[in-house]
Amino acid sequence: MKPRFASSVSRWNTTIAFFVCAFPALLAGADWPQWGGSSRRNMSSAEKGLPDRFDPGKRRRNELGFDPETTRNVKWIARLGAENYSAASVADGHVVIGTNDEELNDPRFEPTGGGVLKCFDEETGALEWQLISPKLEIDRSKVSEDFDAMDLGICATPTIEDGRVYVVTNRCEVLCLDLDGQADGNDGPFVDEAKFSVPNESAPVPMTEKDADIVWRYDMLRELPVFPHDAANCSVLVHEDELYVGTANGVYDGKMVLPTAASLIALDKSTGTLRARDDGSISAGVFHGQWSSPTLASLNGRDIIIYGGGDGVCYAFEPIVDGVSGVQTLKLAWKYDCNPPGYRERGGKKIDYWALVRGGPKDLDANGDLYSPSEIIGSPVVSENRIYVTIGQDPLHGHGRGAITCLNADGTLAWQTTEIGRSLSTPSVADGLLYCAEWAGQVHCLDIKTGEHLWTHDTKEEIWSSTFVADGKVYVGTRKFLAVLAAGPSLQHIADVKLVTPVWAVPSAANGVLYVSSQKNLWAVRKEKELPEMAGEGK
Repeated sequence: MKPRFASSVSRWNTTIAFFVCAFPALLAGADWPQWGGSSRRNMSSAEKGLPDRFDPGKRRRNELGFDPETTRNVKWIARLGAENYSAASVADGHVVIGTNDEELNDPRFEPTGGGVLKCFDEETGALEWQLISPKLEIDRSKVSEDFDAMDLGICATPTIEDGRVYVVTNRCEVLCLDLDGQADGNDGPFVDEAKFSVPNESAPVPMTEKDADIVWRYDMLRELPVFPHDAANCSVLVHEDELYVGTANGVYDGKMVLPTAASLIALDKSTGTLRARDDGSISAGVFHGQWSSPTLASLNGRDIIIYGGGDGVCYAFEPIVDGVSGVQTLKLAWKYDCNPPGYRERGGKKIDYWALVRGGPKDLDANGDLYSPSEIIGSPVVSENRIYVTIGQDPLHGHGRGAITCLNADGTLAWQTTEIGRSLSTPSVADGLLYCAEWAGQVHCLDIKTGEHLWTHDTKEEIWSSTFVADGKVYVGTRKFLAVLAAGPSLQHIADVKLVTPVWAVPSAANGVLYVSSQKNLWAVRKEKELPEMAGEGK
């Protein structure tokens, strides 16, 4: 399909987005079209009437794995694959989410361990279309040995705007898709979906109206190039006529393979043409991988693009300049190292990140936590003219000291706290409070003005997800359940909802419905009635 509005209105859309971010009440009963709901990436929504618990249904040997007739406070259930790290994006009556291809249930395709992007009807949960993105087949000298090799599927949360879906795939590609799929025909310029959806050298498959419609494709791996590590999971940021995308450039065996490769790029959102990239200086300092998503900040009357680097530094870039031909270099406005003093070096000696990962001598504090440098994995969050950033490491690296950094609009430090462990999470800011989870299982609540620590809840389970705040509740996924807490300055644990498999993706909410995904299923949750405490819930 053609975009529903001309690109000339993009600045008007940006203005609207600013007011929605500035006045959260406008979000009530609204869509949630991207990571964090808006370009500010704040995991907080003004949706009302959401339940504080739900029953996912009894286990069954059917396609869903659950009996829909036995659910409570559930509008519908959909089956994903066997891995889910992508959050649900909701817009224009569609729910779009990434997964892997283990449960394809389509005779045209053989699972390869690749990715799938699924689009469901918002009202019924019926599958409208899906994108098949086979496992990457390439000389492994071009990527780390783990990249697209762990069957993670499409990890990135898609961005929906103006009838288009923008997503980074498991193959380190940026795709622009038609939100209506093939149901209204095959839009170009890309028209080779029949070949795209099967492994190399395989015969093309006939397309149906249940397949995705790719409008254009940009292959970061081959066209930049970059050397991605583990997974490419950036959520695309739209600003005016450009898309800002993290490239996933990382290391192999502890060494940076392409030390001058791009970490952040800008593409023309209509054509996928490369418009700009950073100067390559970020990559040289990357510890492991780059998995943060860029954020748009409108601070002190100007727009800036905020990016959390794999080197642990928060960067602010000026948007690209219109009317300039060729590939521009993104102009740095400011940068701030989010690793506190003592994390990068102790006693005048640099701490070796990879020596510690590989079991080298540990420098532990009184609580047994490890001091070492960390990267930025969650997205920087913008709220009330300030920026909030966490640091952490690959969850396989275990626990260690983390930090939350609050920056002013000009990149100077407002406050910083080390009363948190390593975090993979994007924070949530609501009603003067900041909520954030750490990998080791603790959920923290802080005062956003001072950084004062108000309370901690220990879920006693690993947290790879982010907190999500809505309707006076804090939802956060863990290895074993969805924890539900009361939002506010006093700790109140409401419920633990068990969903059989881990909840690694952050929940989202749109139009009165909460979307919660486990590794295998997506639940559309709505409040039907108050429920008593369920068996197995912790208090």
